[in-house]
Amino acid sequence: MAAEQGGCLCGAIRFEVRDGAQPVHHALCHCRDCQRASGAPANSWSLFAKGGVTITGEPKGYRSSEHAERQFCATCGTSLFYLNDQIFPGQIDIQSATFDNPDAFPVQGQIQTAERIGWMGRLDSLPSFERYPG
Repeated sequence: MAAEQGGCLCGAIRFEVRDGAQPVHHALCHCRDCQRASGAPANSWSLFAKGGVTITGEPKGYRSSEHAERQFCATCGTSLFYLNDQIFPGQIDIQSATFDNPDAFPVQGQIQTAERIGWMGRLDSLPSFERYPG
């Protein structure tokens, strides 16, 4: 398995997860902090050992709580990383959709579902279009 790479929308920040590394976990998070930080109903996070991740560029940090820092690209605004040494010592959460190949690591579950937006539970019942409908 080759090293997995990813980055922000504008390309100012790139990252690489070492060859063969697998996430400690990969979850879809429904918490309000993730919703507000991204403007999305949920975020997917892949947790890796910090030592196995190389970051090129300078992400900007925002302390979103007493122990947590969210990092993003200051140029294009892409949310990229989550750090919290109290609950994830020596690890870094990477927003899974920012990988060049977002399917590289299958999602393993959903977390913080107590804060899931109600309509997220019925997505399969809604019309679906492969591209923007005409």
